[in-house]
Amino acid sequence: MAAVRSLVAVVKTRPESVLEDYGRVMRLARVEEAISPAGDTLLKLNLSWTQYFPACSTEPWQLEGVVRGLLESGYARERLFPVENKTVVTHPRRGCKNNLWEPILERYGLAFQALPEVEWTVHEFRSPLLKLNDIFPEGIEIPKMYVGKSVIHFPTVKTHGHSITTGAIKNAFGGLLKEVRHYAHKYIHEVMVDLVMMQKEIHPGVFAVMDGTVCGDGAGPRTMYPRVKNYVLASADSVAIDAIAAQMMGFAPLEIPYLRLCHERGLGVADPREIEVVGEDVSNVDFGFQTKKSFVIWGDQMLRQGPLRFLERVALHSPLVVWAPMASNVYHDFLWYPTIGRQRIREFRKTEWGQLFERYRSRGTLGGPLAEPPFAQRAAGS
Repeated sequence: MAAVRSLVAVVKTRPESVLEDYGRVMRLARVEEAISPAGDTLLKLNLSWTQYFPACSTEPWQLEGVVRGLLESGYARERLFPVENKTVVTHPRRGCKNNLWEPILERYGLAFQALPEVEWTVHEFRSPLLKLNDIFPEGIEIPKMYVGKSVIHFPTVKTHGHSITTGAIKNAFGGLLKEVRHYAHKYIHEVMVDLVMMQKEIHPGVFAVMDGTVCGDGAGPRTMYPRVKNYVLASADSVAIDAIAAQMMGFAPLEIPYLRLCHERGLGVADPREIEVVGEDVSNVDFGFQTKKSFVIWGDQMLRQGPLRFLERVALHSPLVVWAPMASNVYHDFLWYPTIGRQRIREFRKTEWGQLFERYRSRGTLGGPLAEPPFAQRAAGS
């Protein structure tokens, strides 16, 4: 067996202890070794839908647990920058409200930044990118504020119709590329490798804290079946955390192209035999998830890679492209969500995590007074 090269922390949790468990899983994963408290850190949230749907986007307890854990470990709130981008079918500020992030950020004195509102700049990457330079020959635009800041990702454990699974690596997709990033879906696995290389160039540190309290099974990242699983994960290796999450879902990580490609290039560890898992023993965990394709993703792939690809340039790379986000919004927001989605949300509300979501809706946050950070405790006692 090869030497262990990456660390992933996994903690079993419940609603009564979830905030404390997020702090614990970050400490187990050695967050302070990856993310310097002395530097600026982006909190890259995950908005897969402007509407709230379980396991789809960053959960409110995930956001509060990580923020509390950072502040209690001595990270300064003025150095933490919660951000999220838009897509052709999501709106970051409405999503911040609908997913109950707003009151949490207000409670802890943090200001949400919608990335369409910041300055973007063309960045020349030195790494030998696989696809993005070809997709964006005029240059890859990234948020100017990203350069030189560390980043903590907030993904959830779920399947994805384009990439099989999604997690920490895919979460960078929503920040490092503008809303036209849907052009990259045709080469999604290669693009996700590019994202890992890009982050290594511009961020001093990368860390991920993944919510698996409620996971998404099926036609992700939106039209899924929410499954209560009661786990939280953390790691400084985005490839490793995605690999362990994939294995927990029931997939062989090295059979997922983006994970295998990253592993082969030494960008992270995707072989579970080379990953040290601390906290909870999940070696025999198998959720039995299956990736399916929603109607929208199926149609997208028919145009980009299937029998309708002769229509790709006209349908997706011309002024006629406005039909695609319109069709997606109609299907997701006006057909699926009020019918199938609403029924699944009703079932979710009966669970302990659904009841916790309702507590957030009524109260805004869960946490009491913050614990004094370690360095402050030492100073007070000196």
